[in-house]
Amino acid sequence: MEKKLKVGILGATGMVGQRFISLLENHPWYEVVTVAASPRSAGKTYEEAVGGRWKMAAPMPEAVKKLVVMNVNEVEKVASGVDFVFSAVDMGKEEIKAIEEAYAKTETPVVSNNSAHRWTPDVPMVVPEINPEHFDVIEFQKKRLGTKKGFVAVKPNCSIQSYAPVLTAWKEFEPYEVVATTYQAISGAGKTFGDWPEMEGNIIPYIGGEEEKSEQEPLRIWGEIQDGVIVKAKEPKITCQCIRVPVLNGHTAAVFVKFRKKPTKEQLIEKLVNFSGLPQELKLPSAPCQFIQYLEEDNRPQVTLDVDFENGMGVSVGRIREDSVYDWKFVGLSHNTVRGAAGGAVLCAELLTAKGYILAKE
Repeated sequence: MEKKLKVGILGATGMVGQRFISLLENHPWYEVVTVAASPRSAGKTYEEAVGGRWKMAAPMPEAVKKLVVMNVNEVEKVASGVDFVFSAVDMGKEEIKAIEEAYAKTETPVVSNNSAHRWTPDVPMVVPEINPEHFDVIEFQKKRLGTKKGFVAVKPNCSIQSYAPVLTAWKEFEPYEVVATTYQAISGAGKTFGDWPEMEGNIIPYIGGEEEKSEQEPLRIWGEIQDGVIVKAKEPKITCQCIRVPVLNGHTAAVFVKFRKKPTKEQLIEKLVNFSGLPQELKLPSAPCQFIQYLEEDNRPQVTLDVDFENGMGVSVGRIREDSVYDWKFVGLSHNTVRGAAGGAVLCAELLTAKGYILAKE
């Protein structure tokens, strides 16, 4: 790419906004030129606005420290200086829907980490290796919004990344019933142990709204476009429990699967390690070379050893074994704020750029 696209981050001071900024440092296609947040942060430099709340392991990039934070509600002003935006705003669902569509109507593509638009019928919710064809629905969305270039695209919930790609790799064996329990890191709630000390040595067996997302969002990813909207798949049926555990980064899932066509363990592993998609074919900057790895050791995957596989963009799977009630069971692990949040959104943006949906403004 001859000239980098100019990027804005909406909700730049929060944890996911910080992760966007960290991931986009030295990105070959994109340059963060605008940071926007709530009115209370507006007018301060990014360094001042974040203060001691920088939560990434790597230091704050020098290039953003002196950027003056803009008011995210001043849509026209923010949009005027960027080619597209990433959205990680912390607002109510209806407010998020409204503000993301407002940005889209300025002819500014919005790639969102938020859940607000995941069930808007003409908004694509995409894992780039799984359902890139869902970006085709953008043309119908543009007609609804009255735009030529502006649209909203979203990535799915962090909780499904450790098992939905696995089940996709096994699609030809026709999984039809799934039980999943996810063990979810505290960064998924935007927290560290410093600001959530009561999570140390603790487990909370409830994460609001998470089980519904974990059961339903994979079905939308596996759905198809009909008459300008995405219609979710009917199978497999998924039932899920989501548990908050004392881990900083990394969502683990213990999963049980029934298949209509009975695979062997060797077939299951072969499908995993050979599973790839358009991001790998196009060699997108953030795409993992190996999307899913299989680990033979009985005690893997582990968060401390495996969460950063492929810079946090890969999925780690282990312990595939036969089950006495279901056919097979396995353990999956993914990085919830990289693949599951900001990194997944960056990969979506790269694919949208490669497909010509995101362009430099004239």
